[in-house]
Amino acid sequence: MQEQILFECTKCKNRNYSSTKNKKKNPDKLELKKFCKFCKIHTVHKEIK
Repeated sequence: MQEQILFECTKCKNRNYSSTKNKKKNPDKLELKKFCKFCKIHTVHKEIK
């Protein structure tokens, strides 16, 4: 039940990271604070489809 997900920077809207998650255990969308190489700062990255 693992599914591939993408993370998008909330500031510049670039898609920087990818990961997998279990949809049954975590049905809600993830939000992680990651480094954006385009903004050159740590920003919140939200899960997109």
